[in-house]
Amino acid sequence: MAEDIANLLAEIRACRVCAAHLPFKPRPVLHISPTARLLIISQAPGTKVHYAGVSFSDASGDRLRGWLNLDRTQFYDGARVAIVPVGLCYPGRLPNGGDAPPRPECAPLWHNRILAVLPAIRLTLLVGSYAQTLVLGPGKMTERVRDFRHFLPRYFLLPHPSWRTAAWERANAWFGEYVLPELRARVGELLQ
Repeated sequence: MAEDIANLLAEIRACRVCAAHLPFKPRPVLHISPTARLLIISQAPGTKVHYAGVSFSDASGDRLRGWLNLDRTQFYDGARVAIVPVGLCYPGRLPNGGDAPPRPECAPLWHNRILAVLPAIRLTLLVGSYAQTLVLGPGKMTERVRDFRHFLPRYFLLPHPSWRTAAWERANAWFGEYVLPELRARVGELLQ
């Protein structure tokens, strides 16, 4: 299995399918291991993540780690946590600000192959609407997050942890009251 992952990662890192549409040279950012039990599917790398080559090495990562109640060592424990965005490379900016959506070529090309080399996954966090749409199809993010128990035990749904989510959290107090405690309990148990 390890060699399969090594070969797959080499193919992914050599991918240039959407290079003409990216603002920078392609730099796929993901973290996978055959022993990972927790999978985090997120949107796409931002500029800081693109330059660092480390998923969630930005303010959204700080917020996500806070939601999960994990420190950086636990979060980046590749033997237990896999991180795979919908789009593996930084997609650029929208004309009016904010990151562009993940490139549409990426997930159909790579996600099934990546998931096939992650046999130990017990819980998948679908972080943000792009991840939720990829796995579950179209739907409203807030309603899905509020109804998170419907998707258990396989999936746990979360909003994207960007700075914009602070206002969403204030408007949806139930997230901190009953979603986060359940999330922390499940992730804590899974990673022990």
